[in-house]
Amino acid sequence: MDISAALPTFFITLREGFEAALVVGIVLACLYKAEESQLKTWVYGGVAAGVAASVLVGWGLWGILSGVSAGDSPYTPVFKQILEGSFGIVAIAMLSWMLIWMTRQAKSLKSEVEGAIQAALAETETAGWAVFWLIFIAVLREGFETVVFIVAQFQSGWLMPSLGAVGGLSVAMFMGVALFALGIRINIRAFFQIMGVFLLLIIAGLVVGVLKHVDVGLAAFAQIQPQYQALCISPAPSCVLGMQVWDWSELLPDKQFPGIVLKTLFGYRQTLYLAQAIAYLLFLVSVGAVYLNSLGLFTKQKS
Repeated sequence: MDISAALPTFFITLREGFEAALVVGIVLACLYKAEESQLKTWVYGGVAAGVAASVLVGWGLWGILSGVSAGDSPYTPVFKQILEGSFGIVAIAMLSWMLIWMTRQAKSLKSEVEGAIQAALAETETAGWAVFWLIFIAVLREGFETVVFIVAQFQSGWLMPSLGAVGGLSVAMFMGVALFALGIRINIRAFFQIMGVFLLLIIAGLVVGVLKHVDVGLAAFAQIQPQYQALCISPAPSCVLGMQVWDWSELLPDKQFPGIVLKTLFGYRQTLYLAQAIAYLLFLVSVGAVYLNSLGLFTKQKS
């Protein structure tokens, strides 16, 4: 059993699950302070509904991709690559946005949640539903990003990524309980910064994977429709990815340890092409610069 496939979803779910746990903890603390502890059931209901909705979304997306992959049309390989590449693009966009947005909003998260709870409690008749929807949306947002990532890794199977998500969520819940219920001090800023670096590298690996889906899909289409052979502008075995940068299939295969760990966490590929290498570096430089700037590192250096 290959546990390396569980690592990316573990790290992503741990980060996003802890973010959701912070929201839940802040809400529970506000309710306790306002002596409205009877509304706690609405909080737990929001958590349960958010997790269930995330699972349903993942199940639906997985069903679509499984249905396409099981088709007997000659275009099935093309459709499969297009769909997997599309899910990958959505996952890249959502996770990148979440990484940068959450970093910028971290300082004001507590005050924003407290403000929302105070506004909810002011409406006594609908306070429970207001608390429910606040928690539900927070959990669903994090869960949706995770399930899209899992579906984008369709070729790795679903069992290990799902187990990684369960593991990450469990650790995130434990950290939330330790922080709010047990009073254990956790350096939240350092946690999000470290997890942010891991997430940045994982997303960069998705970029490499998406380009591979595009390449395989175009090659399959050109094979079915020979009149479109001109779409493949690169020599075999690539179609549009350019020259091969390296082939380490003998030295460091990406389906065996430790190569498979490097692949799942950092985007390593035993065979890498020029377009993939350029896209990987461009993503790290561009999005990485925005992320570091959101941490205030550039501002500190200037001052």
